[in-house]
Amino acid sequence: MKSELVTPSHLARKAVVYIRQSTPHQVVSNQESLRLQYALRQRARELGWREAAIDVIDADLGLSGASIAQRNGFKELVGRVGLSEVGLILSIDVTRLARNCTDWYPLLDICGLRGCLIADRDGVYDPGTPNGRLLLGLKGSISELELHTIRSRLTAGLLAKAERGELAVMLPIGLMRDPSGVVVKDPDMAVQGRLGLVFQLFLQLRSVAKVMRALNERDLELPRRDRYGDLCWTRATLAAVAAILKNPAYAGAFVYGRTRFRPPKREGALPQKAPRPMEEWRIVVKDRYPAYIDWPIYEKIRSVIRDNRAEYMRIKTRGAPRNGELLLHGIAWCARCGHKMYVRYKGGGEYVCNHLRTQEGQPTCQHIRAAHIDAAVGDAFLTALAPAELDALSRSRRVQQQTNNALRSSAERELERKRYTAALAERQFNRADPDNRLVASELERRWEAALNDVRAAEEALARQTPPKAITQVAISKELNDKVISLTGRLPQIWGDETISDAHRKALLRCLIEKVVLDRGERDLALARIVWRGGAVTELEVKMSVNSVTRLTRGTEMRERLLTLARDGVPDDKIATILTREGHRSPRCADKVLPITVGRLRRAAAIKVTAQRSRWEHDDSYLSPPELARRLEIPVNWLYVQIRTKRLLIDRQPSGAYLFPNTPSVLHAIGDLRNHVIAQLDLRICQPNKEGHLRTARASDA
Repeated sequence: MKSELVTPSHLARKAVVYIRQSTPHQVVSNQESLRLQYALRQRARELGWREAAIDVIDADLGLSGASIAQRNGFKELVGRVGLSEVGLILSIDVTRLARNCTDWYPLLDICGLRGCLIADRDGVYDPGTPNGRLLLGLKGSISELELHTIRSRLTAGLLAKAERGELAVMLPIGLMRDPSGVVVKDPDMAVQGRLGLVFQLFLQLRSVAKVMRALNERDLELPRRDRYGDLCWTRATLAAVAAILKNPAYAGAFVYGRTRFRPPKREGALPQKAPRPMEEWRIVVKDRYPAYIDWPIYEKIRSVIRDNRAEYMRIKTRGAPRNGELLLHGIAWCARCGHKMYVRYKGGGEYVCNHLRTQEGQPTCQHIRAAHIDAAVGDAFLTALAPAELDALSRSRRVQQQTNNALRSSAERELERKRYTAALAERQFNRADPDNRLVASELERRWEAALNDVRAAEEALARQTPPKAITQVAISKELNDKVISLTGRLPQIWGDETISDAHRKALLRCLIEKVVLDRGERDLALARIVWRGGAVTELEVKMSVNSVTRLTRGTEMRERLLTLARDGVPDDKIATILTREGHRSPRCADKVLPITVGRLRRAAAIKVTAQRSRWEHDDSYLSPPELARRLEIPVNWLYVQIRTKRLLIDRQPSGAYLFPNTPSVLHAIGDLRNHVIAQLDLRICQPNKEGHLRTARASDA
């Protein structure tokens, strides 16, 4: 029936049917509502519009009416009303047009200005009249309130179900629901083994990138879900490994509210999801799923990943250990301003606090040479590590053995999976009709590709060394004694060139949380080591300076030195006395060098009364000239034998060669002179079991 509000001026313009469904799910499932909306064309014809004058706008199907963003159909409708092209807007309900009064009232204003009517299943309204605008305004307000009411009800039910851990969410690969809805582990042992290997590798390597590289180097793929939710195997990537390590479902926990929406950065863009910190997760229900790892290990993994991010000032992390000789990279802090200190290798390694300079233009806070600081912190670390060395060795042996076994087991499962794929491709090829060449050729190609994958997996497994049998669960007494004997050699082992800088830093961070540095005054720097657990160690580190006057006790040392020099004490004896009294040279942290004594003595114009030789030695040793006179041989012959390594002997700290004054040594050198033996080793002066020195016969040479 034609409404009395419809005039010829309205009929001269278009009638637009606006169609919208809130979500894509409603578009698919609620087909009856969709048919009722498209049937509004008949309502427009009953109101007097011709079929050619009726347009349908359905571009907003699957979009919510809560906002105008992304609703191109609604924007088109408003634009056409503003151009006076539309005489009537039809919708099954005003909620289809807008559920937000911010969008609804501007539409009413434009319709009232351009003389456009609005109709729904209840009637026809003129926004230009007070009664029409009142009714439409009430409908818009009720529509907005209805949206919030529906949303609050749905949210309350969802949260109640989530608090019980019963909300059905998408499960990660490795977890699935059985027909009764109970979550169980994937029955595929290859999937379970690969996920367990990822966690085990991370606990050993402590880096997502290293886990990714370890998997790819061994051609071990990761299980993932494709776009249809089916299982597929793909090459490991940083994002895939990180997604597995960060997912709390693998720790058996149901978590709701791990992400939140951020406001769009530009107008018209959709809100973006951003992860929440663990402490801000809304609902956490532990022990809800079958776990691959326990919850404390999961928290440890998350803390390591967070600590590896090099966002020093924002989240106060240390960053992953990287190559570089400076030991405290990422854990050095300034004691003066409280900011993190950076490393600088230009002109020698040093720690620099330049945060205030880069951020506020102020002068550099302080900079400290790294050599002495690293040595002092390394010694403190090794001292603290020595008591736990046996446990660490035993534990590292077990962890390495477990990791090797897990890698090989994963490679074997990978080979088994690919062999099954090849066998399946072979059965499909054998069942195909030989006359159907198109199908047979494709199946043959798949079979050949599967066989190539099997050969690659066999080669990758062959490259791995077979696991060695564990011959020793506990450390034997002999190995125990050897480890204890290494306690004094820990600094030498720590400085071994085969140990990378990244490994040293990773070991250091196992015990040390951070090191707070203060350059102090003169030749002392203060280092406060904060150990894991909260213990603190204060260190005073002696730094190199340019002159004796920069030393804390420099004036005292100079007066004492000049007094001894005037008494006729030689330079080396003065250096020994001053070292014993606790003094040191400007560029030497633990002793006074004779060259320092000589420089200060000459500056004071004090001459040496009796010249001492640096070759003085005990009577139980012979110098090369003394040995040459004793054996009546040229002294140059001894130096030639040493240079050609026919005579092996250690050089003394003074730089001299000293020979033990024993009959066996004199006899052995005589045999070397007479070509009875080809080589003589005096580096170890103790005789062997037969009572002779280590020699090589000329015939053996």
